[in-house]
Amino acid sequence: MEEFKKYNKNVKILKNKNSIKAEYKHQNILSLKGFEKAKKMIKTWKDYKPTKLENIKDIAKRTNVKAIYYKNEGTRFGLNSFKALGGAYAVANLLINELAKIGINANCEDLIAKKYIDATKNIHVTCATDGNHGKSVAWGASLFGCKCTIYIHADVSINRKNEIEKYNAQVLRVDGNYDESVKQASVDALKNDWFVVSDTSYDGYLEVPKDVMQGYSVMVDEAITQLEGIIPTHIFIQGGVGGLAAAVCSYVWEKLEDKKPIFIVVEPEVANCLFKSAEAGKPVVVDGKLDTIMAGLACGEVSLLAWDILKEGSDFFMTVNDDSAKDVMRLLASQSSPVIAGESAVAGVSAFLTASLDEEKRDLLKIDGNSIILFFGSEGDTDKEVYESIVGKSSEEILNENQFK
Repeated sequence: MEEFKKYNKNVKILKNKNSIKAEYKHQNILSLKGFEKAKKMIKTWKDYKPTKLENIKDIAKRTNVKAIYYKNEGTRFGLNSFKALGGAYAVANLLINELAKIGINANCEDLIAKKYIDATKNIHVTCATDGNHGKSVAWGASLFGCKCTIYIHADVSINRKNEIEKYNAQVLRVDGNYDESVKQASVDALKNDWFVVSDTSYDGYLEVPKDVMQGYSVMVDEAITQLEGIIPTHIFIQGGVGGLAAAVCSYVWEKLEDKKPIFIVVEPEVANCLFKSAEAGKPVVVDGKLDTIMAGLACGEVSLLAWDILKEGSDFFMTVNDDSAKDVMRLLASQSSPVIAGESAVAGVSAFLTASLDEEKRDLLKIDGNSIILFFGSEGDTDKEVYESIVGKSSEEILNENQFK
């Protein structure tokens, strides 16, 4: 664990001067009522089951905290990512709403059964992605019976492109970064009369991302239920555009009220739009290549809806570097019960480990021997080649070796 001390000079911590402890009042964006609707639908999908909540006792002992829990999303619907809950849920709602416009009162079971395929096959959905969200939208389009085109940026790996194409989606690569692919998807959707199903919100595009984020809240509810009355003192969560962080924050804020944990949003140091926005007190765009191995977090522009929640609901913002993320992936893989964590899943763990080994940062974040830390491991090995190049073994090798210990 001592190896994480060397990253202290890289980690930045910003205390959010605008955080509030008041009652949650953002139900117009995300709510427990909206969660109940999402849960009711998602639980009807084939192979739905809660993902595992890992109790990582060894790391808890070595960092001198009471407990560490890691919500492992690497098995979600076979897509290896929490994103399966968001994009597909938004696609289902979009199709149901479009069918209602032509007098068809459909539900999700009707879509899965392809009952109205003559109508849905003419509906075309699209989005931009770093990999996982696009795969969820493509999976949802295939599951519910509509057409799909996904935009990827220059740095999305060929393996992630291939994973999206498995679901019969057309995949188009755009020069530039993630934010430029978002803009291209929007332009082409307007030109072709397609429907954008994005996980980020911007001026003039606010409704669909609510469904995407609300789908994520099913994961949060699972974790809180699995804790069986234990209330975490801290949640470290990945940043990106802020959708995941806002979904987690909104749920625990409304559900736990005055027992809401200390909430820390973590980003790569080169893609820190939430950190910069908190620093400025307003949304800030981070330009450039945004070159980080944490591909799902390589975002330069915040989601406006997510920001509305996080600007008050987050207590701290932090940044970490790529090397620390690699070390976390290897550390989790080496546990007595190995955890397969992808590059974008470990930013929060990296921030915690580094801060927990520094007395000043530990005090600032109020981490002590009674702390109960909750992480949301947002993906498994979504790019198997990248995973093996970092960890040194494939996930299959790691899990097979563990069977014979």
